[in-house]
Amino acid sequence: MKFVNLFGRLKSNIIGMIHVGALPGSPLNRAPLLAIVEAACREAEEYMQAGVDGLIVENMHDVPYVFDIGPEVCACMTAVCSAVRQLCPSLPIGVQILSAANRPALATALASGLDFIRAEGFVFSHVADEGLLNACAGELLRYRRNIGAEHIQIFTDIKKKHSAHALTADVSIAETAQAAEFFLSDGLIVTGLATGVQANPKELKEVAKSVKLPVLIGSGVTYDNVEHYLDANALIIGSHFKKDGRWENNVDPDRVKRFMEKMRQLRK
Repeated sequence: MKFVNLFGRLKSNIIGMIHVGALPGSPLNRAPLLAIVEAACREAEEYMQAGVDGLIVENMHDVPYVFDIGPEVCACMTAVCSAVRQLCPSLPIGVQILSAANRPALATALASGLDFIRAEGFVFSHVADEGLLNACAGELLRYRRNIGAEHIQIFTDIKKKHSAHALTADVSIAETAQAAEFFLSDGLIVTGLATGVQANPKELKEVAKSVKLPVLIGSGVTYDNVEHYLDANALIIGSHFKKDGRWENNVDPDRVKRFMEKMRQLRK
């Protein structure tokens, strides 16, 4: 399995989230790119020292998000991701570019030497807070092949957070998972309703039973509830690893170390 070859472990891999500072051109940008890169590398170092199993880099501070990102976003994210990769040469690293900038994320991953991307809107349409998002699997996988990036895995959100799913109310999360598997996703991501909101453990079980793909949890995992998600192949954790448990804050090394110490005990 490609997932095991990448992470070296089948279950409960911990992926630390690096929320990159607001990039040049976004409304909240206040720092030069060099400072943004240095901050991302500092968090990557803190995660690595705590013993996480992987990292993912995301431009979450670029609110409000747009679907049609400018070339400066891809360029800046490539600079950030390249620096993080250089610092962590052997750690599995991925990238997500908001919002639903899945092809730029693949290009960034290829240029930076990353291992996976997190993709939104892979199958079925839904209404996100940025607007209507349509399925992209066909175009995205053809793009991956065209640029020679088939070694980069695509982990895809299903029934994603920050979205209304009335358009697909008659399609269960298991059916959505099966559609993503049929459309050649490399792994599925289950989330709660919003960033930092706990995913439903029942949905994890439902999705895992319905497909043969890796299933990741993409929001809401904490020190107190991680036992509910040990059967997931990976847990993407951002908010809980930040100061005061708020995604917009810097990484709190003590929170990460405490969590990873618990994981080492649970894995015995």
